[in-house]
Amino acid sequence: MVELPTPRRGEDPYLRVTDLRVRFDTEDGVVKAVDGVSFAVERGRTLGIVGESGSGKSVTSLAILGLHNAKRTTISGEISVGGRQLVGLREEEIRRLRGRDMAMIFQDPLSALHPYYSVGRQIAEAYRVHHPRAGKREARSRAVDMLGRVGIPQPAKRFDQFPHEFSGGMRQRAMIAMALVNDPDLLIADEPTTALDVTVQAQILDLLADLQAEFRSAIILITHDLGVVSQVADDVLVMYAGRAVEHGSVERVLRAPQHPYTWGLLSSVPSLHGDADADLVPIPGNPPSLINLPSGCAFHPRCRWAGVNGDRSRTEIPELGPAGAPGHLVACHLPVAARERIYRDEVAQVGVAR
Repeated sequence: MVELPTPRRGEDPYLRVTDLRVRFDTEDGVVKAVDGVSFAVERGRTLGIVGESGSGKSVTSLAILGLHNAKRTTISGEISVGGRQLVGLREEEIRRLRGRDMAMIFQDPLSALHPYYSVGRQIAEAYRVHHPRAGKREARSRAVDMLGRVGIPQPAKRFDQFPHEFSGGMRQRAMIAMALVNDPDLLIADEPTTALDVTVQAQILDLLADLQAEFRSAIILITHDLGVVSQVADDVLVMYAGRAVEHGSVERVLRAPQHPYTWGLLSSVPSLHGDADADLVPIPGNPPSLINLPSGCAFHPRCRWAGVNGDRSRTEIPELGPAGAPGHLVACHLPVAARERIYRDEVAQVGVAR
């Protein structure tokens, strides 16, 4: 198990996840949704978690919040929030922390918000759960204040409106208001800009940055959009088939990526600085089944350079290790010199799959 990077400002990370493993029991077998993932997030910083669908991003976030079905899920490892270990806590104890110490912005606000209650009432209820002595007037005032702080016009009027009366961007803002109504120190945003147009996406990301500066929250941003990560995150964790394959600062991972999977993610998205006539290069093949993972490196069936080190990629699971620069970690059997040469001479020039 790799040692986590040292905190930058001499303080303990607010969130520390160590060797997290999440298993689901199904009729077809055991799903290894998350397999030995470790990372840390300090207050005031944002960690972007990226990867294709099924890579384990959302499963990791739900494990942190204790939202998995305990009867069908096995969770091991350590999850520390504010110095308190969450794995093994009773549901009642985790529920007291959820919403107060940690909160989540869900991907689809229309399904996350209850259609039969006004938006303001739902935000006020989230406040009263953790402030049982607060009256209806105080909770309403708090909800109206939060609606205004997330940029919703006429918040007192909007308080009594229902989710279907809000636009997509307004619903997302309302979800952020609900998540922040109790001033949590950890905020998890699961694809918060999906299905929003580009201008609204930028507004939501700017809002998260402004609120983080105000509340000094630790933020986990789960996304498949590397453009979003480059805009708002400080660090990035790349996941594939339930495992971390690359971890480091956004500048290092996006400017000098070390894992072939990260190369593929970067090659499959457009760039403002690239050739406008060049085709995007998708990663060949499909993500593996989490019930029957390939032997060795899970990415090797899709990796063009799997055979460079003989059969190591097919027989040995790579562990996260130093990628050259301080704090930059990668799980790949290719030597550092070989990765740098391949990226410089092949990937950065013509794309990962050409």
